[in-house]
Amino acid sequence: MKENLPKNKKFKNGKIWRQRISARMPFEKSLILFRSIFQLALQTLRANKLRTFLTLLGIIVGVAAIIAVVTIIEGLNQTVAQTFSAKGSNVFTLSKSPSVLTSREEMIKVAKRKDITQKDAEAVERLCRSCWQVGYSMQSLELVKYKENRAENVAIRGVTISTFDIEDIEIDTGRTWMRNEAEAGHYVAVIGADIVKNVFNEAPPESVIGKEIRVRGAVFRVVGIAASLGTIFGVSRDNFVMIPFQTSQKVFPTRESLLVNIEVKDAADLEIAKDQVTTIMRARRGKITTFIGDEKEEDEGFTVESADVFIGLYQDATDNIYLVTIGVSAISLVVGGIVVMNIMLVSVTERTKEIGLRKAVGARRRDIMWQFLMEAVVIASVGGLIGVFVGFSLANLISILIGFPKLFNVWSIILGVGVSSLVGIISGIYPAWQAAALHPIEAMRKG
Repeated sequence: MKENLPKNKKFKNGKIWRQRISARMPFEKSLILFRSIFQLALQTLRANKLRTFLTLLGIIVGVAAIIAVVTIIEGLNQTVAQTFSAKGSNVFTLSKSPSVLTSREEMIKVAKRKDITQKDAEAVERLCRSCWQVGYSMQSLELVKYKENRAENVAIRGVTISTFDIEDIEIDTGRTWMRNEAEAGHYVAVIGADIVKNVFNEAPPESVIGKEIRVRGAVFRVVGIAASLGTIFGVSRDNFVMIPFQTSQKVFPTRESLLVNIEVKDAADLEIAKDQVTTIMRARRGKITTFIGDEKEEDEGFTVESADVFIGLYQDATDNIYLVTIGVSAISLVVGGIVVMNIMLVSVTERTKEIGLRKAVGARRRDIMWQFLMEAVVIASVGGLIGVFVGFSLANLISILIGFPKLFNVWSIILGVGVSSLVGIISGIYPAWQAAALHPIEAMRKG
């Protein structure tokens, strides 16, 4: 059949066939050559295990530090966002003081402000049209007793019934108090998991319901146990007792500034609601004139903020930690790169005769260069993989100790191995070039 084909067709098909063969062979040869060089690099590294391990240390430390810090900070960021966002972007607060005081001048301003009162909170609830739910609370650290058992520094919170919904507090056992119980000022309480553990000696939750605890001489009947909130930064969030706000006004005669939680139906209404609350409070208060030294400043006299403010401040702080850690890790990686370069230069000196023999039997300069460059990259990449493993192990250990989610970030692995490989390439270029530049006869004579 081939003889019956036209000559031009046969020639054309033959040309195409030859082009395919010529395109395939170099690629296959390259793969074979790459595999051979890679295997030779591994054999050389296995032959000098102690030297290879010492060379890896700098890379391992640098990569492990990067992976551990990135993983820890991402876990903390997620925990902080979940903790302080309540239901998310639909909630903001009205308070006397901001969540974080960043300067002495700000502390002076806050000290001159009036307390947020129940009348202020009721005015916001009545006049803010974009506000869906308004809840307010007070807090005091007190001693809680049950028979002979006691727990100190427990957060006693006097809250309105809407606070449970706004702060997304779930009841694990029992119930919250009824609205009529709150209005009548009944002595009922919802307790956190730590109270069950520390005051009731980890008794079954069902058996705790109906028991009575004492706070400042007042007796409260436990009607509910809140679902555990866990810890943040090693501090438990379950060490609390919640009581009706009206009851707290009888138990704690000293009036403290209230915290007002406000929820909107749609996140798009958040800024509108914040403006309305600000307008209401300005109409009630007016602005306060504050003198900082000789400078005169006007202060609103209150703070309206969402959780994003605190989260933003926290992330700004962690960004600085990122920069410092990356700087320190970069120094470690540079030191590791210098060690890799020195070891590779020593390896070139020790294997001078081998290089000469390889060149004498036909090895090209680029073959020698690829061999030594591959060894440097393999050393650094293995160090990077070990560093990734060590970094994740360290991060998971810390997550267990201080209590935040364990995160496994694929990008961290890519970053660790990629950076270490880059260090290997940069560190191996000069030794590989020096090895490739050796003259075969002189190399064999030196060897």
